[in-house]
Formats: sequence, C-alpha cells, structure tokens
Amino acid sequence: MIWEELDRELILTELEAENFEEVFEKLGGVVTEVGYAKDTYVRALINREKEYPTGLDASGVGIAIPHTDISHVIKSGTAIAKLTKPVTFIQMGTEDEEVEVQLIFMLAVKDPKSHLTKLQTIITMIQDPEFLKKLIEADDVDSIIEIIKEKEGTL
Repeated sequence: MIWEELDRELILTELEAENFEEVFEKLGGVVTEVGYAKDTYVRALINREKEYPTGLDASGVGIAIPHTDISHVIKSGTAIAKLTKPVTFIQMGTEDEEVEVQLIFMLAVKDPKSHLTKLQTIITMIQDPEFLKKLIEADDVDSIIEIIKEKEGTL
C-alpha cells in the first residue's frame, strides 16, 4: 500500500515553482536530502522528463508522475506535492501537448517490479475525480495521507 510507505517529509502541500525543472529541483531536492536518492537524482529527473514526459490530464486535473532510473535511487519512496499554481508539463506519450499540472507524485524507485505496481495504483487512484478533488483541497500532510489510505482501501 502506498499510504503505508509515505514519509511525511516527502509531502509538500504548498510547493511554489515556475516550471517543471524548479519542481524537480525543490521536490527532488527534498527526496535527496531525506536520503531516498543520490545527488544525481534531480538532474536525471529533468533529463528523463525532456525525453519521456510524465504529465497527465486526469478528469481535468493536471498530474505528473516523474521518476528516473534506479541507479539514482538509494531507497524507494513516493514524494507528493501540491503546487500553489499550475506548472506546464508535456502530456505523457506526446512531444508537445501541454498539461497544466497541479499535483506531483514523484517516485524514487529501487525495485523495478514494485515500480510498476505503484504506478498502476497511482494511475487507478487518479482516475477518480472525487479523489483528486479531495487531494487538491487537502491542506495538511495528515489529510493527504488519510485520503490516499481511504482510496487505497477501495481498490
């Protein structure tokens, strides 16, 4: 379960950023500081995003699920950020279709097998507009964890 693995230090409720690089520097910086990733993690995220965009439009809510190669990760974890204002990402599977992202689920993946399960769970959860609405309205870390726990209990 994702909620059981969430580290409160990796959940940011008011991240300010002007572009996806700044999102990665700030949120990826926390992932690195807390000991989940190596110093190469942020640069690897930025480089991968340029080649394989991670933006998604989920029922009108922009989501991004950035991650990178396991060689940049120390231990698995999921960082979550609510942006104070949307940031432009490129839609997954396209080269130029833009998505205004409000929520980030940043994965630090050490085990490629668990990565797919975690990604599938996140994609299943974000298909629920009510779940997304609750996440966007949540204003503290405990609420975000509880919303995810509640949603995972229905999967």
